[in-house]
Amino acid sequence: MADAPDSTQKAQQQVRRTIDAVWRMESAKVIASLARMLHDVGLAEELAQDALVTALEQWPKTGVPDNPGAWLMTTAKHRAIDRLRRHQLQQRKHEELGYEIELHQQVSEEDIVDSLDDPIGDDLLRLVFTACHPVLSQDARVALTLRLLGGLATDEIARAFLVPEPTIAQRIVRAKKTLAEANVPYEVPRGEELVERLSAVLSVVYLIFNEGYSATAGDDWLRPSLCEDALRLGRVLAGLMPQQAEVHGLVALMEIQASRASARTGPSGEPILLLDQDRARWDRLLIGRGLAALDRAQRLGGARGPYALQAAIASCHARALKPEDTDWATIAGLYGELARITGSPIVELNRAVALAMLFGPAAGLQVVDALADEPALARYHLLPSVRGDLLFKLGRMVEARSEFERAAEMTRNARERALLLERAAACTQAD
Repeated sequence: MADAPDSTQKAQQQVRRTIDAVWRMESAKVIASLARMLHDVGLAEELAQDALVTALEQWPKTGVPDNPGAWLMTTAKHRAIDRLRRHQLQQRKHEELGYEIELHQQVSEEDIVDSLDDPIGDDLLRLVFTACHPVLSQDARVALTLRLLGGLATDEIARAFLVPEPTIAQRIVRAKKTLAEANVPYEVPRGEELVERLSAVLSVVYLIFNEGYSATAGDDWLRPSLCEDALRLGRVLAGLMPQQAEVHGLVALMEIQASRASARTGPSGEPILLLDQDRARWDRLLIGRGLAALDRAQRLGGARGPYALQAAIASCHARALKPEDTDWATIAGLYGELARITGSPIVELNRAVALAMLFGPAAGLQVVDALADEPALARYHLLPSVRGDLLFKLGRMVEARSEFERAAEMTRNARERALLLERAAACTQAD
């Protein structure tokens, strides 16, 4: 009998873990559906959270429903209907209320399950474009996207980006208020506006992925959970917008880059650079998914989109079983094309690395030195890092050490700083 409380506690903990997993998977669909009913993202999230609280209260007692996602959807919609009733909105809202009540009286749980699996996902797509609306700052878009579409709690977002929790909470509150005050329409844009807005959406997703792939600050080189969240969002977008080539280009890029995750750090979490990685540890399944997504982007006519070009570069690395098999000529050409499209000095810096691998470090250094006065790279630690590497290969150890030390001062990531200082020390030993 003494074991009964422990057994009960374990069962409740398992239910709680199940609820957390269900919420992470289903919350975006629930919020999206409520937002369509209410035309208010903030209120939609509030009512979805109410349904979550109800699940936390009931499921430990009654057990997890056969279809927990449908249960959350039904509970949240009933709360939305109650809210519409209580506030006695305009006649149009009364008509919508009558429609929703009739819908709930006639539709079975199986029908609701079918709607959850709707491949079109119009509600979810509307939510994506609302969370990433240009009326919001980039920081606000990221926070709101992770909250509404990633199912992350405020403290999880704060930990991921090393920002105080109150700061993230304020960003989310302000974002919802801004959307409401700007009367942002809950819709998918069309025509030229769709192309422009989709670019903003993809940039938010990729920013989330990059923060997980190479953390800008803190003690960890990787934050895998952010990569996973971004990948999940990208895959959802690809399913919702199957004819948009750049969506597939971004998914391809993230899949291939994510395939290297387990090989990018050593036993103590120290960074391992690309050419030093054990390629047997690269995830071939993710590489296969990435190559398939890249092929889809190219067949849709998007081979020259910025994300597809980056994915094509990543594919050259993925196909090389050994570093010496890498097709640096193709990579240099792709970076050149990407630089022409984007005008980005960071892309040009990457092209310098490819040229150095193709023609020798002096060729790369010439391009790097031409970037020395670029304002956008003034505090970019990879500029002195790359320059230090090229100087090291040329045997100019004193200059190389200075560059590595300068890069170490610039980075805010502890793991990267340690690596750069190690490289600086190696210059002294080699001198």
